[in-house]
Amino acid sequence: MLLLLADFLAEFHSGFAVFQYLTLRGILGILTALLISLVLGPVLIRKLQVKQIGQAVRQDGPESHLSKSGTPTMGGALILLAISISTLLWGDLSNRYVWITLIVTLLFGAVGWVDDYRKVIEKNSRGLPARWKYFWQSVGGFGAAIVLYFSAQTPVETQLILPFFKDVVVELGIFYIVFTYFVIVGSSNAVNLTDGLDGLAIMPTVMVAAALAVFAYLTGNIKFAEYLLIPYVAGSGELIVFCGAIIGAGLGFLWFNTYPAQVFMGDVGSLALGAALGIVAVIVRQELVLLIMGGVFVMETVSVILQVASYKLTKRRIFRMAPIHHHFELKGWPEPRVIVRFWIMTVVLVLIGLATLKIR
Repeated sequence: MLLLLADFLAEFHSGFAVFQYLTLRGILGILTALLISLVLGPVLIRKLQVKQIGQAVRQDGPESHLSKSGTPTMGGALILLAISISTLLWGDLSNRYVWITLIVTLLFGAVGWVDDYRKVIEKNSRGLPARWKYFWQSVGGFGAAIVLYFSAQTPVETQLILPFFKDVVVELGIFYIVFTYFVIVGSSNAVNLTDGLDGLAIMPTVMVAAALAVFAYLTGNIKFAEYLLIPYVAGSGELIVFCGAIIGAGLGFLWFNTYPAQVFMGDVGSLALGAALGIVAVIVRQELVLLIMGGVFVMETVSVILQVASYKLTKRRIFRMAPIHHHFELKGWPEPRVIVRFWIMTVVLVLIGLATLKIR
């Protein structure tokens, strides 16, 4: 929106042409989303407290969590608001990738909002039934995959790129649709499972989004893409603004979500943010790198799968409690220790992901 205004004003003064630079608009996207989160955060928290929209805590979990009962939740709405406003202000609204990522994020956020609403407002412990949750997630995942597949302009946009190998690609063909669906929906649910401790999910999300912003910038620049031997996807560089909005909104939310949390994001935030990371990774053709950088999310998901499978097959549990962050709490780790150590793991994994740009 402001890009259009800057283009118009550039006709009268050349200084406004500076807003054409992606890096500047990416930075402005971060700062705008951060400011929105910091300004509106206290207002949202007060409204949630007044309406008694509080988090219900598992009775079988760590005892330290019982004090969190009643903490305002559904704070993810703040994150989505900040992301949307910042992206619409600084993004190129003629770019299809901007709209695809934003629509997918908001759709998954809507699914999470309904789930939270039923749990918190209607006091329905089941929330949105699993079949309906996965149905609407599937609508979003398959919808995005189909749009991307049939709007692809070059073969590379539907190929699977293997990190660390410069000449190895997998032709996905029509299977691209199914693969993309699993990346988006899987990423959404993985972040959702990780969101169990104060700040545990949001900071890794910010770090992965920052790395994806780098990939988006390089992938959308034909010279950098050719030099680094990565796919060139025209227009994908504009996603640096969207990723910047995630970074700013995430950091602003962390201001209130850090231990001890004043507000939780709820499914409205975690489902949306996971889907956002998934769709960006698909567009910049770095799905496998997302698997590396989001290793904490993967670990949390795998721990749940193993726990459920083990109990159903042997009636025994592998972990004291799943997702795995609760296992470490029950082993005696203080919550802040679990959070910070998982953050450190994410830093290392993101650096490994970024290293794939040169190690080929």
